[in-house]
Amino acid sequence: MSAGLAAGVPGPLGGVLSVTDTGILWYFFIVNSAYLLLILLASLDFARLLRRAPVAGHNQIATSRFTTPVSLIVPAYNEEAGISEAVRAMLLLRYPRLEIVVVDDGSADGTLDALQEAFDLAEVPRVVPEDVPMRGPVESVWVPRVSPHPLVVVRKKNGGKADALNVGLNVARHPLVCMVDADSVLDAEALLSAAKPLLDDPLRVVACGGVVGIANGCSIMAGRVVEVRMPRERLVRIQTVEYLRAFLLGRTGWSKVGGLLVIAGAFGVFRRDAVVGVGGMDPDCIGEDAEVVVRLHRRMREQRREYRIVFVSEPVSWSEAPSTARVLARQRRRWHRGLTEILLKHRRMIGNPRYGRVGLLALPFYVLFELLAPVVEVLGLVLVPLSVAFGAVDPSFLWRFLLLTYAYAVLVSLVAVAAEEYAFHRFAGWRDIGQLLVAAVAENLGYRQFLAVAQLRGIWDALRGTRQVWGAMPRQGFASAPARKEDAR
Repeated sequence: MSAGLAAGVPGPLGGVLSVTDTGILWYFFIVNSAYLLLILLASLDFARLLRRAPVAGHNQIATSRFTTPVSLIVPAYNEEAGISEAVRAMLLLRYPRLEIVVVDDGSADGTLDALQEAFDLAEVPRVVPEDVPMRGPVESVWVPRVSPHPLVVVRKKNGGKADALNVGLNVARHPLVCMVDADSVLDAEALLSAAKPLLDDPLRVVACGGVVGIANGCSIMAGRVVEVRMPRERLVRIQTVEYLRAFLLGRTGWSKVGGLLVIAGAFGVFRRDAVVGVGGMDPDCIGEDAEVVVRLHRRMREQRREYRIVFVSEPVSWSEAPSTARVLARQRRRWHRGLTEILLKHRRMIGNPRYGRVGLLALPFYVLFELLAPVVEVLGLVLVPLSVAFGAVDPSFLWRFLLLTYAYAVLVSLVAVAAEEYAFHRFAGWRDIGQLLVAAVAENLGYRQFLAVAQLRGIWDALRGTRQVWGAMPRQGFASAPARKEDAR
């Protein structure tokens, strides 16, 4: 290996460049091997899921009076255009007993007015307990005047998404809580599927995450996805492949080995007592959804309690993905800042055997292959061409190795696409599958490198402690649905 790389080595600099290039190439080979292993583990879980599907018991759960009720917590900020339709769709979710708690986080538009008009709300005197801390004070509480809808709307001063979720936790009356974005579209049985692990094993399972799918290009009718299609924009098609590999199969694999660290804020079900027990969501962390999961792991391990945090691949919450490079970069910069903040906050867990697989396996993986991946990617973009220019490597050998590395990355994405399509058949036709395959190749030709730069900025923001800014994402809206505008998560 070193002989192939060290061609015309010009002194110590050439040796350093040669070793660095070798390390970078092997790094990406190991990263892709790790993802391939997670995908294979997820595929085993899919096979089990398909075998059990006929006896899943959804009908019994949906009709039983003893099914544990759920409170849906919906933080909303400037959601006037779509909030009423979103709440109507949630009210139609298949679940025997639920309530919807909408927390209007100081919207500057007519979010509350839209809900008042749609559901004939009346203000009621209600004391909101402080089971978890709240920053933005509650200004008013509203319920439907005469209709039977299980809806509560809370108006509070702006304090951010995490604070809005904490207010929702305090208002929620039921033992299970489902945190869902106001601009998401849930499958009809999504809540049943996501709550089932907590219903089947109520003493051990404390949280369950569901799949977040990309809704761009899909047709929406009456608050439901009626046809799944590939997005028109090439940038969003690549994100679809990324979501399949990292967010569906990657998290399914981590769930299978007991190391799940991320439950997306757009859709997750928790035991309310467990979240209250760790103090609710952290308003100082921009990645509050993942941070509360790590904190749950930490608390359960420190108390030596038997517990599970799982991910299920059946339920889907559909969200609109960024369709422009600028908005995408802003989103990934924010995500990576959140990851950096979480790993810094819980750094004593990393490599610590006290925290089991989370401390010894999952957290080190996230440090080495998630947090540092953009650093290595950018280093490769700089050092590999520099090595060729200085004659520190054999160009023919280097290009063969690069081709092999990127071909391996494409193979991993193709395996992810094949596994998802075999298990769920969510896409309508062969044209969509073909576009997925093309996107799997295109992902490695500029997209990853573009994201790496944005993610580096996220790391820098976290280290500097600059003011947290979500930024707005212009919504194009879904087919058969009105356009919306809100922050992307």
